[in-house]
Order: sequence, then C-alpha cells, then structure tokens
Amino acid sequence: MPTFAVLRRVDAFVDYVADVEADTPEEAAELAQDDESRYEWIEHGPVEFDARLFVTLNEDGDAIEETQLGDF
Repeated sequence: MPTFAVLRRVDAFVDYVADVEADTPEEAAELAQDDESRYEWIEHGPVEFDARLFVTLNEDGDAIEETQLGDF
C-alpha cells in the first residue's frame, strides 16, 4: 500500500501585548492601532482555532487541491 504525505494545518495566530497609557480601555486600543510601532510588543503566545485543514502533498511538496478536507 502506498504512503502519502498529508499536511495538517491548524488555524492559529500569535498574540502580543503592550502597555499603553490611556484614560480609557477604548482609548488604549485606539492608540495602539494608530501607531503600533510606538509600543514594545511582547509575545503572549499562540492561539488555536478549531478549524482544521487536511490535504495530500505531491512529490514536490505542493498541495493536491482536490484532496482538501476539513472544517474551515
């Protein structure tokens, strides 16, 4: 029986946190968005979603699109 490489991709993103001086929580978010380079962002860790992608890879490592399955 042949063996195939199957890629499993889990949705995720990395959170970063910075200290922002402001009068209100809303203002803090606005200031951070307006000039995010002004702040020192510390990695807070990865966060995963429930979405999953499974796809078989060809011999070049490229996805065989018609094999794509998952909840995304």
